[in-house]
Amino acid sequence: MRDMHDNLSPVTSLDPLLRTADANGSSADLRGYEGAMVVAHVGAEGDTLSGSLYIEFEVEESDDDSAWTDVANADLLGFVAGTNTGTFAKIDAAAEAPAIYRASYIGNKRYIRIVENVTGTHTNGTSTGALIIRGLPHYAPV
Repeated sequence: MRDMHDNLSPVTSLDPLLRTADANGSSADLRGYEGAMVVAHVGAEGDTLSGSLYIEFEVEESDDDSAWTDVANADLLGFVAGTNTGTFAKIDAAAEAPAIYRASYIGNKRYIRIVENVTGTHTNGTSTGALIIRGLPHYAPV
């Protein structure tokens, strides 16, 4: 039996930090992998979240790790309705944090990254972080 340790390769996209503004995550190179899961970890909200004060996580893709576009919803298993396509989490109520949110990227671009978008004035901020977990490697162990 193969273990997951030798078949998964995590990359930090957004370091865990207390955020009050938008943030673009670091990219992950998917060359040599057939799949990727995006994961966002949201701590207890520092501001009262609502329909006008919320946090969204989305996935962007690129061929060259330079020019980025929003992932089409058809290329993201687990997408939710959001401001942009490629959104996999919209946190707009107290009952939605703390929590972990995830989705699978099934597109064909070489690079992906996670973007955190905040709407409204976040005075106290919320602790968030995000990972990209590459899987289904062409060659294992990774």
